[in-house]
Amino acid sequence: MIVGTAGHIDHGKTTLVKALTGVDADRLPEEKARGITLDLGYAYAPLADGSVLGFIDVPGHEKLIHNMLAGATGIDFVLLVIAADDGPMPQTREHLELIDLLGLAHGAVALTKCDAVDTARLAAARGEIEALLDGTALAGSPIFVLSGRNGEGVPALRAHLEAAAATHHARAAEGRFRLAIDRCFSLAGVGTVVTGTAFSGKVGVGDTVTISPPGLKARVRSLHVQDRPAQAGRAGERCALALAGDFEKKDIERGMWVVEPAAARPLTRFHAELRVPAGQPALKHWTAVHLHLGAADILGRVALLEGDELAPGGNALAEIILERETLAVHGDRFVLRDAGAQRTVAGGRALDVFPPSRHKRKPERLALLAAMRDDDPAATLALLAAQSPAGVDLARFAGNWNLADAAAEALWRGAGLRVVADGSGRAGFDAAAWQTLRGRLLDALARDHERTPDMVGVERERLRRMTLAPLPRPAFDALVAELLREDAIRGSGAWLHLPSHQASVSPADRDLFAVLKPLLDAAPCGPPRVRDVAKASGTAEDTVRQLFRRVARAGELYPVAHDHYFTAEAVAELAAIVARLCAEHGSARAADLRDAIGGGRKVAIHILEFFDRIGYTRRVRDEHALRQAGAAPEWQTR
Repeated sequence: MIVGTAGHIDHGKTTLVKALTGVDADRLPEEKARGITLDLGYAYAPLADGSVLGFIDVPGHEKLIHNMLAGATGIDFVLLVIAADDGPMPQTREHLELIDLLGLAHGAVALTKCDAVDTARLAAARGEIEALLDGTALAGSPIFVLSGRNGEGVPALRAHLEAAAATHHARAAEGRFRLAIDRCFSLAGVGTVVTGTAFSGKVGVGDTVTISPPGLKARVRSLHVQDRPAQAGRAGERCALALAGDFEKKDIERGMWVVEPAAARPLTRFHAELRVPAGQPALKHWTAVHLHLGAADILGRVALLEGDELAPGGNALAEIILERETLAVHGDRFVLRDAGAQRTVAGGRALDVFPPSRHKRKPERLALLAAMRDDDPAATLALLAAQSPAGVDLARFAGNWNLADAAAEALWRGAGLRVVADGSGRAGFDAAAWQTLRGRLLDALARDHERTPDMVGVERERLRRMTLAPLPRPAFDALVAELLREDAIRGSGAWLHLPSHQASVSPADRDLFAVLKPLLDAAPCGPPRVRDVAKASGTAEDTVRQLFRRVARAGELYPVAHDHYFTAEAVAELAAIVARLCAEHGSARAADLRDAIGGGRKVAIHILEFFDRIGYTRRVRDEHALRQAGAAPEWQTR
């Protein structure tokens, strides 16, 4: 269990931690010289069961709230420290407000300096504390009267902390490993060491991790957990990781994260639920703020998604827009302070760390965010899948909820999703959405056949756009493959069509094409252009052009370039050559294709650009790769 102190400056927080642990948590020379805590301090106390009680001592000065928050986000139990002579003071109230916003509900109160006041003052101070806690997350917490200087009452508090630790439910080590860095230093013979509280997951010696941002790769050389050497650490524990990698101590700072590589997804905006404390002014749309999340302090703005103002004591959905990158997942708590870092304006929880860039205030979007408030990924996924005709980006969904691979797979199976591989990721469709896509594709073909009955069908890429423009190509290919297997649609060359549809060439066109086709067959990989065919055959150029267009609609010619038609047989041969070049070299280049067909470079470029257009290949700089590497081209001729 991690215990964090809170309270006004000079109320004895550090003295109390030393009385409980024997460790002076003030580690900086300036702290010892001035007698005040300036930064986070750490101390540990072994327990009878062999575990270790960890303490984070925070500064109490009003100008050091950013340091206090860097430590408060990782604690399990709050030790609110209030001096008997002063009673609750401004930072007592502010720290308590922050504790409330961070959702920290377990704690106790240490009423210190009892040796400096009389019995009447102790009773009055106790009454002030009970009134202060009323209505907060710490209402009803036990109050321990003690003196950190002479030890009076400290054993009772220590016994209470040990009992709380014994019944404390450790954070589940689910999800990917995430640790918020609150300190970085170098040790001779060890190297760069970072410390922090693990928010989720597990980490072990030898693991590869990422420091994000800025995305530094590292290996865990060794680690300490709760101030003891260990082979592994897990969620809820204070960890010190000795890291090896191509970086220096100066490259790492408080506010960064150490995470599993798959969890390194930097962001500059996220959607959240906000609450404004009852004692603060209303929060207006586009207010400039400091975001305190993990150990980070980042400038940003609040864009309210419901109205233009959030009243004191109210809750609302909002977008947090940041000036620099950080990491977050669903459920991460944060605090917002004003642009001058003088007062707390709101607190909240992250809901969606991959928000859309448009339609943020649509009723469907707000309904999805409302579902996310319930912390049920299965219910959220069901609603999102119903709202997503182009599929759910499953990698992003898992990243938002910090799901490890096994948990994510179980969720997809439980939801009955149709999962389609999409490059390095996957898209998920619910059954109704998939059936809707089938219907849209078939309707698009029927409409096109009715509009252009002389066309053999629709090219794949055009049909994808007609079905649903945002639909990823891999999902469309899977849909087409399914319909082809069922004979619900058919393919002719590069075209797709309904089984009942067939374009044909008229007898007159067939006779004329029979005369002209030998001119194309004579140089299949570099046929003459329309004007040259017309000149060689003595046929009017416009007549040849119109004929070739009609024959192309029937799938027997392909317009590879302007007024430059290749026969279906030639295109099939060229497709096979391109596939062979890709198999041999990983991709096809114009020079290689030119050498293979014995033509000019310009013709080779036109051929490769044609294959890009119809979706057979895709251009990568000056090269062209098959869209499905290793797949045999399925060219059919008529």
